[in-house]
Amino acid sequence: MQLPISLKLKHLQICLLTTLPLLSLPSHAGFSVSGTQLLDGNDKPFVMRGINYPHSWYSTNTTQAIKDMASVSANTVRVVLSSGYRWNRSSAEEVTSIIEQLKAQKMIAVLEVHDTTGYGEDSAASSLSSATDYWLDIAAALKGQEDYVIINIGNEPIGNNVDSSVWIDGHKDAIKRLREAGLTHTLLIDAPAWGQDWQHVMLDNAKTVAAADSLNNTMFSVHMYQVYGDYNSVYQYVSKFLNNNQLPLIVGEFGADHQGENVDEDSIMALAEQYGIGYLGWSWSGNSGGTESLDITENFNVTNLTTWGDRLINGVNGLKSTSVAATVYDDASSDNNDSGDTGTDDSGSDGSGSDNTDDNGSDNTDNNGSDNGSSDDNNNTNGSSNEGQNDVISIHAGSLMPSLMAMFIWPLIALRRKAGRK
Repeated sequence: MQLPISLKLKHLQICLLTTLPLLSLPSHAGFSVSGTQLLDGNDKPFVMRGINYPHSWYSTNTTQAIKDMASVSANTVRVVLSSGYRWNRSSAEEVTSIIEQLKAQKMIAVLEVHDTTGYGEDSAASSLSSATDYWLDIAAALKGQEDYVIINIGNEPIGNNVDSSVWIDGHKDAIKRLREAGLTHTLLIDAPAWGQDWQHVMLDNAKTVAAADSLNNTMFSVHMYQVYGDYNSVYQYVSKFLNNNQLPLIVGEFGADHQGENVDEDSIMALAEQYGIGYLGWSWSGNSGGTESLDITENFNVTNLTTWGDRLINGVNGLKSTSVAATVYDDASSDNNDSGDTGTDDSGSDGSGSDNTDDNGSDNTDNNGSDNGSSDDNNNTNGSSNEGQNDVISIHAGSLMPSLMAMFIWPLIALRRKAGRK
């Protein structure tokens, strides 16, 4: 049976009204992975050049620190959060505030749960399953932020000499749960062995873990401390990982020395630039327990850089000479301009750091290398149609695609004309 023209017209109007709003959505839909590259929401390569910030222990300094890290050209901040298992829980409200503050400064947020540090060797550490519970619990704060947030599931989630299946299966399960919950963000996986992967578990099994991601949107992070004390050790790991796995890699933490042993930061930064991989220096301030040399600033003061901080920021291949903001910020969307300083100064722990020294790895083998854990145009396209009794429909087409014109608008006009001739 042929539908009356009035019904056909109504159906086309419904199609038009339900399709037009899609045109107001951004052309990008979050970070993604392509081979060894991380792509931003505009499908442009993005290379992290940034700093770790110990929010979980120094939340009262967070607001100012975000501004200061932007001022030294960081394009990314890796933010220490806590699920509440080991330290005071980072609330969804805190996370929202941090994201908005970073967006206001045109930086990307890499969010990590620090409670997992050294699991299997450190009895105080939480499992990846526990960390995943946290991400699912604060999912509402993360959804819609795919252009600006990368989820680092768990910091240094396995200690030394722990069966590789704990790292492999733990991450496969976490990835599956996050995807089933509708979190489509790029996921970042930390290496085992306190992040340094000296047993090459991540190097040899990254593909297996990445295959668990139904969205093919997983990347990996190695933490380079005293295991990487010379050029060859850095080169061998970076080149092998990229060549063997064809997946993105970053150096998620590194410093100039660790626990009295040398780290070859010059080679790390040079090879990161050569291979186009990200790096994030550890950490803004607040280290203790023998790792004070990892502070980038003295007492959170951006005007008082440490030797390590000056090297990271102003040196060859440093932040100021290599950092480029994600192109999503070129869009200059109005919501970014409105984010302002919502602040998290009054939330979280007091930043004394006195209970955080467990993570410095001083009780573990020299290869642990973990961080010390104590720092820590409004394009108003109006797609509505104003319908009178027999009035001609008025459509503001804006920047409609030709295909949409062909599919909906011209048939609509034709039906109106046909209806008028009857």
